[in-house]
Amino acid sequence: MAKLTQQIALMERMDQLIRLKATGRPRQLAKRLNVSEATVFRMIETMKEMNAPICYDLVRQSYVYTESTRFKCGFYVEDLDDVTEKNLSGGYSFSNMEQVLAF
Repeated sequence: MAKLTQQIALMERMDQLIRLKATGRPRQLAKRLNVSEATVFRMIETMKEMNAPICYDLVRQSYVYTESTRFKCGFYVEDLDDVTEKNLSGGYSFSNMEQVLAF
């Protein structure tokens, strides 16, 4: 699992540098990320397979996104409205559940 976490962290860092148009050449990016150049190429291909609109800009000498995009991976907590909460708890809201469990 640690390897997956490392790969996600690497992809997040690459995403940040690509959005900033500051990756540099592949060799520079590899050095910046402390990985091999081959790893950079594999990660770019993986990102492309995940539909990231990436290309290399020869003028900027950086990878760039051709469309506005951002990589997000993780769990994000959001508040639920009353209807959604009731649907998830089988028709009972949390306050109703407390009353049912009190018996």
